[in-house]
Amino acid sequence: MQKAYKENFYAGLQQAIEEAGKIVLMVVIQSNGSSPGRTGFKMWVTEKDMGGTIGGGIMEHKLVEYAKTLLLKDSWKPFLKKQMHSKEASKDQSGMICSGEQMIAFYLLETSDLNWLSSVGKGGTESIVFTQNGIALNNVKDDLATDKIDEQNWQLREALHSLNKVYVIGGGHVGRALCEILAFLDFEIHQLDNRASLNTMESNPFAQYKSVIDFNEIDQYIPEGPDVYVVIMSFGYRTDEIILRRLLGKKFRYIGMMGSKNKVKMLFDQFSSEGIDPALLSELHTPIGIDIKSETAHEIAISVAAELIKVKNKER
Repeated sequence: MQKAYKENFYAGLQQAIEEAGKIVLMVVIQSNGSSPGRTGFKMWVTEKDMGGTIGGGIMEHKLVEYAKTLLLKDSWKPFLKKQMHSKEASKDQSGMICSGEQMIAFYLLETSDLNWLSSVGKGGTESIVFTQNGIALNNVKDDLATDKIDEQNWQLREALHSLNKVYVIGGGHVGRALCEILAFLDFEIHQLDNRASLNTMESNPFAQYKSVIDFNEIDQYIPEGPDVYVVIMSFGYRTDEIILRRLLGKKFRYIGMMGSKNKVKMLFDQFSSEGIDPALLSELHTPIGIDIKSETAHEIAISVAAELIKVKNKER
């Protein structure tokens, strides 16, 4: 499992360089078809740790090991590596069979890169640009877009502030299904759990960022903000209680919790007996999701995604 880093991907990237001295950054510059790693997915690798994802599966495992060999070299220029998700491909097979393809750029980042990383999101910085010459920041607002590329020339422009961020708290089957549905929508997906080596989370290719954390510190991993959505679907009543105690009263665009009406009533009764302001509890969407009589994991995921879309598209 990847090491848990607080705040966002770039803050984690900065912290990784500070700790390791240098890292390999992989960026999906372009994706086509049913590629598990979509345009804009990113992952950093050090000798001992990693963060983010480029699509998961055997492909990611293989390229993580490849990135570690690059760390042994003194220096090298950025380059692209194609991955074809088909056994019929004549070359560049990824080892996956989901069809589609993706182009991944490799960058070597060292302590000298901490200068621009410390500026990400500050002082008018709106976008980050990945090219064959390196990585640059600019103050132009831009959507995620890839210019026409070949192995010698490429450009991916990524806005730093435009994405809605959803934090799925729970790495089980429903959490994975929700990540899968949200992957088709305008959300940056973060998945959090307190259980190490959880198969449904480790094999989840749909969340860009996955972390195993202590739920008693969960408020340190989820920033407040008007574009932050929090979905609580942890293992059970005890963990839901811990999570809610840390997050109630925080300023999110949305916070919801999965659970039966009986469980929700018990939790609310307990909080009310402790003098917790009922107004805080009223901000929680629960039972979570649009009422479509959901039963399966994917039906629940669709109902939750529909509620998130409803809140996202509502005029502020």
